[in-house]
Amino acid sequence: MHIPFPPPYRAPWLALLVLLAPALAGAQPGALDAALLAGTCLNCHAPEAPSGGPIPRLQGRDAAELRQRLRALQRGQVPDATVMTRLMKGYDDAQIEVLAQWFARQGDQR
Repeated sequence: MHIPFPPPYRAPWLALLVLLAPALAGAQPGALDAALLAGTCLNCHAPEAPSGGPIPRLQGRDAAELRQRLRALQRGQVPDATVMTRLMKGYDDAQIEVLAQWFARQGDQR
């Protein structure tokens, strides 16, 4: 493996990488990440959507309920779902948790 730094500079960079690796590996999505993830949902699940409409609002729903529904969509266990089963396959468990918590904290926007 070729490292592009001359020998005297390799050790500090390698030490920095070793120190940062655990923090980067276990990084959880932050508030900005949650808002960005939720932004993709809000294209269809808009806060101004009518309650009980064909595409439900997500704001203010219980986090456990959202988490369960999102995971069921991800596993293809919702027979009346349309595109959501395909969309949810792109999210991992940490992102689903972040979305469920974020929407639950938003409260009812109406």
